Amino acid sequence: MRRPIVGIIGNSHLINEEYPAHAGGTMNSEAVAQVADCIPLVVPPDPKLVSVAELMEVCDGFLLTGGRPNVHPEEYGEAETPAHGAFDRARDAITLPLVRACVERGQPFFGVCRGFQEVNVAMGGTLHPEIRDLPGRMNHRMPPDGTLEEKFALRHLVRFTDGGVFHQLMGAPEVMTNTLHGQGVKSAGKRIVIDGHAPDGTAEALYVAGARGFTLSVQWHPEWRAGLDPVSRPLFEAFGKATRAWAEGRTPWALSA
Repeated sequence: MRRPIVGIIGNSHLINEEYPAHAGGTMNSEAVAQVADCIPLVVPPDPKLVSVAELMEVCDGFLLTGGRPNVHPEEYGEAETPAHGAFDRARDAITLPLVRACVERGQPFFGVCRGFQEVNVAMGGTLHPEIRDLPGRMNHRMPPDGTLEEKFALRHLVRFTDGGVFHQLMGAPEVMTNTLHGQGVKSAGKRIVIDGHAPDGTAEALYVAGARGFTLSVQWHPEWRAGLDPVSRPLFEAFGKATRAWAEGRTPWALSA
């Protein structure tokens, strides 16, 4: 039997500032193929090219990746401001209904960074445009300079709910993570359970309560060296297990809390 197919939500780019392209980071594909043990398939995030129904038929699960553009604030009822940054409305038009459809159907997805924020917005939540400007918050953004190793270095603790889903999966009440995001959860969407926080109170781990499938999502980037990192590996292994269960028509991986 073939490995399950994971649709990796791509991002729009300009190569050499003039050639439009859809792309996904190599580390996403490596994490899906080598740790989750699934076939990575980069998805062009544009409703003119693909539909949610088609994607759900072709793919067994989805990785909602990070990306520089942010979810447009109109998606959660707020006006656009300069602080909200750049946008990708085509990606919004794919990922937000995709999340809702997967929750309803029980099809697995794993949200990372922007993907984490997309899950919250899809379920009716809101976002802060720039959390470093909030009183008492640290700067969670990616360092502007340095090597990839320095940019993806572990920078802060994430504390999980005692006995919660992430606590059980990690086998530890807190872990160290990287941090490369500017926005963050303001209000949790309907059925969104915030299961982990940074020391400054920023939401870092969530899932959708009552969902039949895998909906775990994190604000950090576990795809970085996923096969070697003791925090990243169990996340991608659990996602792969859930995706295989879906592909084989078995009972989806279920939350235990």
